[in-house]
Amino acid sequence: MITKSIPSLFTVGNLFLGVLSIIMAFNDRADGAALLVIIAMLLDGVDGRVARALNAQSEFGKELDSLSDVISFGVAPAFIMYQAAFTNVSPALAWIITAIFPICGALRLARFNVIEGVPGYFIGLPIPAAGGVLATLALFHNDLRVSLLLISTLALSFLMVSSLKYPNFKKLGLPKAAVWAVPLVVAAAVTLAFMFPRAIPKFILLMLLFYALWGLKKNVERLIPGRRARQRKKKRRNTEEDNSHSEHSA
Repeated sequence: MITKSIPSLFTVGNLFLGVLSIIMAFNDRADGAALLVIIAMLLDGVDGRVARALNAQSEFGKELDSLSDVISFGVAPAFIMYQAAFTNVSPALAWIITAIFPICGALRLARFNVIEGVPGYFIGLPIPAAGGVLATLALFHNDLRVSLLLISTLALSFLMVSSLKYPNFKKLGLPKAAVWAVPLVVAAAVTLAFMFPRAIPKFILLMLLFYALWGLKKNVERLIPGRRARQRKKKRRNTEEDNSHSEHSA
């Protein structure tokens, strides 16, 4: 029974950090709040792998994970960004864009839970990746234009509810013998995050941006050959019709 509960403990830890990050952002500690979102991403990344390693997967765990993700990677990053960069923007605009992000995140998770996906891929940018990008962008709000941050928030919201395909790395499992080392890895990650509060987020941001843009690039590449194929097919059909008309005229 205890073994079956271990994955949920990681999920609850993810939720706890999400709530804590909102509180920290509310108290004008956006930098620390963003770091907590990054750590929550690590917990979110291991809970499913721990569940599969221990053969402890359940519908309860799946629903708890989705609810936690809405808070930790939907509400928390949006609120962090609002507190860090949007307070001097027109209130109506700031409120609407801030609200759109967690709404799109919730829609993304609801779709994930009820629609069968493509093997090996996520449909739409996963909310932990989108929330991680938004939270780390908030860390560098002094170096970026507010207009760019507003556009980035909307773009990430769109990518979550889009039909673009992103690689799914769930096949990278976790050996059962390594489960007990996970808390040590998490503790080490937390220590590094607070020892290097600028370097670690930059590294995470680069990785997540690469993931988001790589998925976008691959989808564009798929569309271009498809469009070219349709154009070639249409051209071939028009040529055949012209030949047919010529033969009939002759």
